[in-house]
Amino acid sequence: MRASLRAMLITLLLPLVIAGCTMPRGAALQSEVLRGTDAPDSEVQVVEVTRDTLSEIALWPAANAEPRQRWITTGAAPSARIIRAGDLVSLSVWDSQPDSLLTTEAQRSVDMSRIPVSASGKVFIPYVGELRISGLTAEQARREIQSLMAPIVPDGQVQLSVVPGARNTIDVVTGVARPGRVELPEISPTILSVLAESGGISTALRNPLVRLNRAGQAYAIPARKLFSDPAHDIQLRGGDRILVEEDRRSYIALGATGREQVVFFEREEITALDALSSMGGLNDSRADLQGVLILRDYPESLVRETGPAPRKAQVVFTFDLTSANGLFAARRFHIQPDDVVLATESPVPLFLQAVRLFRGVEHSVN
Repeated sequence: MRASLRAMLITLLLPLVIAGCTMPRGAALQSEVLRGTDAPDSEVQVVEVTRDTLSEIALWPAANAEPRQRWITTGAAPSARIIRAGDLVSLSVWDSQPDSLLTTEAQRSVDMSRIPVSASGKVFIPYVGELRISGLTAEQARREIQSLMAPIVPDGQVQLSVVPGARNTIDVVTGVARPGRVELPEISPTILSVLAESGGISTALRNPLVRLNRAGQAYAIPARKLFSDPAHDIQLRGGDRILVEEDRRSYIALGATGREQVVFFEREEITALDALSSMGGLNDSRADLQGVLILRDYPESLVRETGPAPRKAQVVFTFDLTSANGLFAARRFHIQPDDVVLATESPVPLFLQAVRLFRGVEHSVN
């Protein structure tokens, strides 16, 4: 009777144990995640990542394209600041002639201070009238004014200074120790010199990204790349805006790993092995080394039937970390923003739990 009862209980529990339904787990088995993906009507594409398939995957378009490397190179030499609308121009006219129309014997110079450059780019100068000086450098404007005043003061000398207006300043908006407005000096500065004048990039920012807004165009470059290559240290212009932001890209860590959370990019490029390391590694007693999965969503516009592109919008990349081929492939596979890195459970712990459960059942029956 006792043997029959033991056999009946084991028979009832065996299908449940094998199915894993009664076993407490922190992640799914690989077979459970990939169940049904081989069906013709499946909406998920499964790609095994090896050194052979990696070369084709590398040609696929980015799932979440972000302009992080669109930058201007140093093509032009430093240039003099040009006068723009909103600047304030100050003139000093010197004349040594005793019968001068502008000066007296006691005062050999006449000053005209803080003349605003109008929206049309013009200034009004007595005896000359309205004169367009926007687009000229300070020296070019000085020569033009002196030439036009020659009939009035043949021996006159003109001095000119410019106080930059809003269009001749650089706004450092965020991400530095001292954000604010920087007046454009006479010779155009570089972006690194302006960042230095603003106190430098905040050390609290994670993998900072430097953005430049210029004339309706947006440019961006990682700070580390800006620092490492002098060719990226471009000259700035009036009206430029600089924003320094920390890297907001992230991926999700799930399953039999050291921790399950949203993980932010600490570097510009993160490989699959880097991601596993940032997640605290795989759980020694639970993780399936042959069942590391990366889930990625592609826009429907990038799906193609032929060529180097995903065949379906949802793609699961599988890795076998028990072989050199899989390890080297994982070392070269790049994680993209919003990826899900899933370490599936190994079936071995489930088997051990089943053994313990059977022993408990047998002990209870006895």
